Amino acid sequence: MVAEKRKPGITDTSLRDAHQSLLATRMRLEEMLPALEIMDQVGYHSLEVWGGATFDTCMRYLDEDPWERLRQLRRGLKNTRLQMLLRGQNLVGYRHYPDDVLNEFIKKAVENGIDIIRIFDALNDLRNMEQAIYRTKAEKAHAQGTISYTTSPFHSIDYFVQVGLDLKNLGVDSICIKDMAGLITPYDAYELVGRLKKEVGLPVQLHCHYTSGMASMAYLKAVEAGVDVIDTANAALAMGSSQPATDTMVAALKGTPYDTGLDLDLLTKVSAHFEEIKCGYVIPDSVRGVDTNVLKYQIPGGMISNLASQLADLNAADRTKEVLAEVPRVRADLGYPPLVTPSSQIVGSQAAVNVLTGERYKMVSKEVKNYLRGQYGKPPGEINPELMKQVLKDEEPITGRPADLLKPQLAEARKEIEEYIEQEEDVLSYIIFPNVAVDFFKRRKGLLPPLEVVNICNKKNA
Repeated sequence: MVAEKRKPGITDTSLRDAHQSLLATRMRLEEMLPALEIMDQVGYHSLEVWGGATFDTCMRYLDEDPWERLRQLRRGLKNTRLQMLLRGQNLVGYRHYPDDVLNEFIKKAVENGIDIIRIFDALNDLRNMEQAIYRTKAEKAHAQGTISYTTSPFHSIDYFVQVGLDLKNLGVDSICIKDMAGLITPYDAYELVGRLKKEVGLPVQLHCHYTSGMASMAYLKAVEAGVDVIDTANAALAMGSSQPATDTMVAALKGTPYDTGLDLDLLTKVSAHFEEIKCGYVIPDSVRGVDTNVLKYQIPGGMISNLASQLADLNAADRTKEVLAEVPRVRADLGYPPLVTPSSQIVGSQAAVNVLTGERYKMVSKEVKNYLRGQYGKPPGEINPELMKQVLKDEEPITGRPADLLKPQLAEARKEIEEYIEQEEDVLSYIIFPNVAVDFFKRRKGLLPPLEVVNICNKKNA
C-alpha cells in the first residue's frame, strides 16, 4: 500500500479530552482563556473544546455554565475551528434523549460556536447516530462519523471498514477512528487507515490515547497510510491516559513529506502555559505512565482517573487492580461492547460492585438492567444468557431504535423550570442533568451559596 504523501492536520485536545483524561475534567475556563490568543495563531485543523464530560463537570464541580464556556472559547478563537464530542443519541449525558432534545441541542451547539461534531455510539449502533448526523448536516456543521475502536472476538479490520461504509451512507463528512483506550497497534492503524481511505473514500482522522504506549507509533504509521488528521495534546497535558504530544508529533514530522507546517515555538508557548496551570493538580499515578494492562481491561483514558477517584472516595483504592481484572469479565458477559461512555461507566461500575460486594451480580445496576433490555442499542456479541435470565426473567428486550420509544421532552421541561430560565440553553442543561442543573440555577440566582471551587494552581509568584 503506497499512500499519498500529504501534510496531516492536527486537532489539539488540550481544552477537552486531555484534561478530562489527566485531571478528571477539572480545568476551569479562567485557566484556559490566557492561552487562546496563542493557540489561535497555531493553525490547528481544529481544537476540541467541548462535549464529553465537560458539560457535566462545569455545572457539578466548577460552578460554570457550559454554554457560556463555549461562547467565551468561540470569542477567543476567531480563526480556529472548534470541535466537540457528541455521544450520539446520548448527547453529553449517559442515557438516550428524544429527538426533539437532540435536534435542539445540536442547533444550540452550532449557534454557540461549534464547527465540527464528532458523533459516536458506544456500541457502534448506527441507529443511535443517524439522527445526530442528519441534524448536524442540517445545521451546516461538519458531521464526523466515528468508529469506536476496540478488540474482541467480534471486532476486526473488516468490521470497522464496514462501519465506515455504513457511516458514509448516512452522509458523514469524515470518519474518525476513536481509540479511546490506546488499543490500536501501529500496523493495524496502517491497515485500517489505508483501507478506509481506499474503500470509503472520506477524510480519516485518528484519535488515540497513550495509555498502552503505542499511540505515537500508531500515529506515525497512520500518517504513512494517508491519515488526514491526528489528535494530540500540548506537551504539558499529553501522554499517560491522554493523547500523544502535539509538540513531539510536529517535531517528528518536520522536514519530511508529512511536515505539518506548525510552528514549534508557538507550540512551546502553549505548553508552557498549561505546564504552569498543571502545577497544582493532583494527577493520579494510574493515569501518568504507560500501562500495557489496558490491552486486557480496555478502560478508556477519560475513565481511569475517575474510577481511581471513586474507589478512593470509598476507601477502596487498594482494590483497584481487582476491579480492573473484573472489567473484561463483565464486558464479555455484556457482549463485548467497546468501552467508551456510557458503556465504560456501565461495565466499570458493575465490575466495582461485583468486587466490593464479594459476589458477581449480587447487585445489578439500573444501567446494566437497561443495557440488557436493549435500551442502549445492540451489542456486537451475544450477552451471557444466564445473566439475561437472572436479570430480565421473562422480559423480552427491545429490538428497534431505542430513541423511537422516547416521548418529546422539551415543552414539558421548559414548564418545569420556567422560574429559573435565563437562556433557552438552560432547558437542555436541565433535561440532560436535572438535579445538577437545578442546583446550578439556584446558585446563579443566589438561592444557594456558590460552590467552593478550590484555586487548584498554586502560583507561588502570584
